[in-house]
Amino acid sequence: MARFTREELESFRDTEVPDLLGPDLRLLFVGINPGLWTAATRTHFAHPVNRFYPALLRAGILDHPVSPSDGMTDEDRDRLRARGIGITNLVRRATARAAELTREELRLGGEQLRRLVEREHPRVVAVAGITAYRTAFGVPRAVLGPQPEPFAGAELWVVPNPSGLNAHETVDSLAAAYAAPARAAGLL
Repeated sequence: MARFTREELESFRDTEVPDLLGPDLRLLFVGINPGLWTAATRTHFAHPVNRFYPALLRAGILDHPVSPSDGMTDEDRDRLRARGIGITNLVRRATARAAELTREELRLGGEQLRRLVEREHPRVVAVAGITAYRTAFGVPRAVLGPQPEPFAGAELWVVPNPSGLNAHETVDSLAAAYAAPARAAGLL
């Protein structure tokens, strides 16, 4: 596993991490914003305690483990693209914690996500984080699961955030939550 000092990680503050998108995008996962570890490794959901990739593997969405804390290999990225899986963020700039983002950044990120979805045409969009979703899209009473209205032509889901800070979720509960939009996208 890669190791970084606090100073090294801080040097990645405000860095942008490129989206992972492919030609046959069926399921687009949307994080809140890149963490510093993600920026350092240029791999979405890369913090060592993040449960995103273990949950995808447990759900059967992935058939090979990904070690994101070391940074994805080109082969890992190609496998995700070949499955029709993409990853982006509401806000592009890296921070130590999502709580550092402003409401306005999240709202602007929601608008930018709409343009991305209109351009890329995924079947399903899964936003990982209910609080960020509520803020970004101005729906304070939204709940986890499928949303009632399509989003720029895509089916829209809100799923739990896989961060280790979301302590009440487990790999198993995340796997179940991620499997539902994956089924809707035709991946399972």
